[in-house]
Amino acid sequence: MSRPVRHRTTGRVLPVNGNGEVLLLHGWDPVRPEAPYWFSIGGAADHDESLAAAAAREMREETGLVISADDLGEPVGHELAEFDWGFWHLVQDQTYFAVRLDDTADLHFDGLEPLERGTIDQAAWWTPDALDADGSAANEQLTTMMRAAVRQILGEA
Repeated sequence: MSRPVRHRTTGRVLPVNGNGEVLLLHGWDPVRPEAPYWFSIGGAADHDESLAAAAAREMREETGLVISADDLGEPVGHELAEFDWGFWHLVQDQTYFAVRLDDTADLHFDGLEPLERGTIDQAAWWTPDALDADGSAANEQLTTMMRAAVRQILGEA
């Protein structure tokens, strides 16, 4: 299936807990539900929105967990990613931020957009090594970004 190309600049957030685990979402391309994967929280920046503000907004929308852009330090990484999702072939300029987060008691998916509601089913804490071993990361760079986030927050990888 040929999909129209959509270019986006995104802010992504990697919440890190005290155990060196990163909170990720589990979902799939709605066209290929048989191939689920784990991915980072985040999405496209709105017009005139900073990448940190986009990451914080997406955190709230996708998990119900509230952080502010000020909670995010310098980016931990950047990548250009291409993948198919829904009706589009996405080309994303992705900037990753890390934040310390230990409490997910208020986590919910009520803020998801309608198409996201049918393609995201859970959130879980992962170490980079466990995700590498599982082989279910959305892309090759995710665990590299996770390690950088753990290093920035806890001083270890």
